[in-house]
Amino acid sequence: MPRPPIRKAQSKTKEAVPAPAVPIAGGQLNLHELRSQVFGNTRLVRVWLPPDYDGSGAAHYPILYLNDGQNLFEAAMAFGGVHWQVGETASRLISERKIPSLIIVGIDNTKSRVQEYIPYRSKDPRVLHPKGRSYPEFLRREVMPLIEERYSVRKGPENTGLGGSSLGGLITLYTQFAMPGVFGRLLIESPSLFVANKKILEENRRFCGWPERIYLAMGTREVGHGEKDAKIVDGIRELESLLRDCGLSEGRLKVRIDEGAGHNEAAWAARFPEALEFLFRITRDDNS
Repeated sequence: MPRPPIRKAQSKTKEAVPAPAVPIAGGQLNLHELRSQVFGNTRLVRVWLPPDYDGSGAAHYPILYLNDGQNLFEAAMAFGGVHWQVGETASRLISERKIPSLIIVGIDNTKSRVQEYIPYRSKDPRVLHPKGRSYPEFLRREVMPLIEERYSVRKGPENTGLGGSSLGGLITLYTQFAMPGVFGRLLIESPSLFVANKKILEENRRFCGWPERIYLAMGTREVGHGEKDAKIVDGIRELESLLRDCGLSEGRLKVRIDEGAGHNEAAWAARFPEALEFLFRITRDDNS
């Protein structure tokens, strides 16, 4: 499968930054510096709190963890100056009562992004010493405890989501294989299925421990070459078929093939409202 472009880490994650509160459109953004023993490096964890967040502990909130945290909340920090507008989108959907108030956590990438997001030895891209097999441990042992100790979080897979785009989507899929039952909602945007000769799809054929809801999306111009883009879409359709074979109905799996969309933050931002509403939509049985 042809490969879409690989996003590199932004150098800003090298700096040690205190944990201030940053006012942004819709809610509040708190920054935490996380020194990882799993990876032996430091990054920021960005915690978006909804406008009605009650820090007293009287209320608890569902939570969505997203990879490539720099690209989510602020244009000044995002790749190419385009961010996903996560705070604005979540605020609007909450105010429209389409989703419950929730916490969204952006986990910054580092200069080792490619290695950390790839769990297999790979020739394309060339990764001889992948670190991605440690990413689920990093989430479970370091990121999630950091958040759960400081914020009023609802626990359990039904209240916990994970997502990412490109290689961030790949490592989201792998994390589900590595520790099923932790995340009950997955957001998978333009996943890099080509890595290691599509090994992630091989693993799919032996796995059916999928969560309650999955949003899976891809553009038809990820590379910008007709024949190559068609093969990329075929890969998503293959993944969809494997998921359907595991019994995921339309209510559990939403697949979006976005005509004309590319492999970039603008495309992922445009689809984020639909993804967030599908994953966390309020139902008649929701007591939130």
